[in-house]
Amino acid sequence: MVNSKTVVSALALSAAVSAAPFQGTKTSKFSVNQVAVPKNKVPVHPAAHYAHALAKFGGTVPAHVASAAASAQTGSATNNPTSNDEQYITPVKVGQSTLNLDFDTGSSDLWVYTANTQGAGSGHNNYKPGASAKKLNGATWEISYGDGSSASGDVYKDTVTVGNVTATSQAVEAATTVSASFASDSASDGLLGLAFSQLNTVKPQAQKTFYDNVLDSLAKPVFAALLKHNAPGVYDFGFIDSSKYTGQIAYTKVDNSQGWWSFTADSYTIGDSKVAGAGGSISGIADTGTTLLLLDDSTVSAYYKQVNGAQNSQSQGGWVFDCSATLPDLKFTIGSYTATVPGKYLNYAQQGGQCFGGLQSAGNVGTNIFGDVFLKSQYVVFDAENLQIGFAAQA
Repeated sequence: MVNSKTVVSALALSAAVSAAPFQGTKTSKFSVNQVAVPKNKVPVHPAAHYAHALAKFGGTVPAHVASAAASAQTGSATNNPTSNDEQYITPVKVGQSTLNLDFDTGSSDLWVYTANTQGAGSGHNNYKPGASAKKLNGATWEISYGDGSSASGDVYKDTVTVGNVTATSQAVEAATTVSASFASDSASDGLLGLAFSQLNTVKPQAQKTFYDNVLDSLAKPVFAALLKHNAPGVYDFGFIDSSKYTGQIAYTKVDNSQGWWSFTADSYTIGDSKVAGAGGSISGIADTGTTLLLLDDSTVSAYYKQVNGAQNSQSQGGWVFDCSATLPDLKFTIGSYTATVPGKYLNYAQQGGQCFGGLQSAGNVGTNIFGDVFLKSQYVVFDAENLQIGFAAQA
């Protein structure tokens, strides 16, 4: 996850990022499938995902959002998850252990739980260093957010294998402490960051991401994400799978000056109407580590004006509506291509007799966040070598 306090320019850290060898050939290409795991038995209010997304990027979590996010744990609100309410993770071999990690294009740390992680609780698979692992003396890492969640610890160099490619000297950030908000997610054993390496939080010397370390082994220096709605997805490394999308991939330039996969869509529409007063283009970050789609207030308000009975609820901590409401599609134009988020994807979760929207306000984050609600409608190609990102409709 992104530590907003450590976002600096690529130039400032480029000389400090260390390299790591890899095992593989220049023709390496592979896919890694997500697997579905039951979500936590402890009820989690959908506003908790909203609060975490705001805090991840340094935004202020409004008091009513924080209150709603905590309500399920205090029993003051009813949580009714759907039967297919699942979380999707990807198994990765780290040292001696196989860990279930979240692939996160909004961060650049690979961090994991260990048997000695304070506050971790139970239910996690733990990292066990490999025989050739080396602890980096004096190296530390820490991520912290405005909502008080945090994690920190030590750093090892170890083997990490994703698909058929192994980084033999990958920085593995072993958590010594985590806050309760991280520990409560027992389905995940940590994160594998896929943003640009300048966001890495290891000090005194930032470390490269897995993607950066294995770039030279990939047949093409790209990876692609095919996240699915209510189903496990897949990540492709080193190739673009034409069977997974229709039409042509529409590419647009990436601004990585702050370490993120930031891009600009030429325009956007709600249903068949352009968003009044919102301007032609819209910029934001492609982030597989954020569940929701977070946009500016005017766009969010304009969208929910098209939904009968929708309201920005103080008690529920975000935009809600009657679950029987028909939601319009949300469309983003990139060149001649239109990326369409079906209205049904924007119905995120049932909560307290209403439905909580998958589209919420970005608040004072300072940028729009194209999280999973958007990405699950697309086949998305991340190309660091050419600093571009590509979108196509899923097959």
